[in-house]
Amino acid sequence: MWLITHLWPVLAAVIQFAAMAFAAGHAMLTKSDVRSAVGWVGFIVLVPFFGWLIYFLFGINRIQRRARELRGVKLAKPLVISAGQQRGHFPVASDEELRRLESFARFGLKLLPENFEPANRIGILENGDEAYPAMIAAIDGARHSIALSTYIMNNDRAGRIFVDALTRAVERGVRVRVLIDGVGSWYSRPSLIPLLRERGINYARFLHSFMPWQMPYLNMRNHQKILVVDGRTGFTGGMNIAEGNLVRNNPRKPIIDYHFHVEGPVVHQLMHTFAHEWEFTTGEILDGPDWFPDEAASGIDGDTIARALPAGPDMGMNPIRWTLLGALSEARERIRIVTPYFLPDATLGASLSLAAMRGVEVDIVLPGTNNLPFVDWAATPQLLWLIEAGCRVWKSEGPFEHTKLMTVDNVWSTVGSANWDGRSLRLNFELNLECYGGAFAARLARIIDGKIAAARPVTYQEIAGRPLPVKLRDAFVRLASPYL
Repeated sequence: MWLITHLWPVLAAVIQFAAMAFAAGHAMLTKSDVRSAVGWVGFIVLVPFFGWLIYFLFGINRIQRRARELRGVKLAKPLVISAGQQRGHFPVASDEELRRLESFARFGLKLLPENFEPANRIGILENGDEAYPAMIAAIDGARHSIALSTYIMNNDRAGRIFVDALTRAVERGVRVRVLIDGVGSWYSRPSLIPLLRERGINYARFLHSFMPWQMPYLNMRNHQKILVVDGRTGFTGGMNIAEGNLVRNNPRKPIIDYHFHVEGPVVHQLMHTFAHEWEFTTGEILDGPDWFPDEAASGIDGDTIARALPAGPDMGMNPIRWTLLGALSEARERIRIVTPYFLPDATLGASLSLAAMRGVEVDIVLPGTNNLPFVDWAATPQLLWLIEAGCRVWKSEGPFEHTKLMTVDNVWSTVGSANWDGRSLRLNFELNLECYGGAFAARLARIIDGKIAAARPVTYQEIAGRPLPVKLRDAFVRLASPYL
């Protein structure tokens, strides 16, 4: 008893010192950002007993390690294009454009060895008014298989239209698989899940659990939007399934968005991405001609080269984030960006500023009214620095803009589910299309130019002139920007 009474302070000190040393060493070895490492080491040393404990709870990046353990390593097939083939794969107007696209492609293949597929046809669908009928028509025409992945599928008019169409497909004997994010499935109350179960639709929820020991999964959301019918017709973009997207019906909270109808060999990549997520979630392997028919039989003669860019925390270098960085560095004339949530990290922000200072016209279109006001607050301080560097920032008028588009020099573009924020580019599982081709990029550019023409410019004076309490609020919220 005497030993315990007199030695416990020594034991506590030894445990404290050992824990501090281990935590500080871990921070120094694993934090790639020197400022982050210094901050954590200082916190561990200067806050007795609690510093190292807080680091173990919140400072260690378990997202990437846990995702790799759960999902395994993504298998990608490499692409080798001979010099004689490249011109045929890049139908552009001049040798200079060809050289620039080849530069894009070399960078892209080093980043993610996924095929650049030629001859794709990509249709642009505005709002749910155009997208939903096209998707429902494809589902009603399905003969073999339907793969649907979405972040949100609300129990409202839009969601029930899809459930009815999927029910008809099941009754015809079509193989149906529906994947909904575990968090997104609760965006509407009551959830649509009981109706899917009642109709006999084969569904699964991505990382759905309320168990406390699985709470780290809350940050790992499947934000992808994929519909593939019979392995030949695909849809992707940023649009969820919600009544707000049916703008012509004057919903209470209208949402402006675009979705994309995809035909051609890149549809197989959409299906591979869905199959990968479905196997991870359910253990079922989707294979065979119902899901992956013969590509040679597609008969599509489109004008766009494209490839799918799946990304998530299980990848050491996020392909979408690095593709954006590569595109910004290649830009020579004009960059156009439309995104609902704009919280780029320091590197992306610096790349945008550098592009503007090189003389590239940089236009960034953001929603005038955001459905998440705190995201606007966090984004505002950085807008000041971008405008000062020469970027032009625009705020759209009217309903909330959920659109996600980007073009560079009218030859390269990307569309998909990813936002310009840390959650999309670090934590979420996302899917974008990387597209090569002047015709498609020009169509997107016309849409963006139309949005700019109807938007109001954000000026340096407007942001700098905010009242001090507003500046402090925005600066405080910006501290949480990596997780918003």
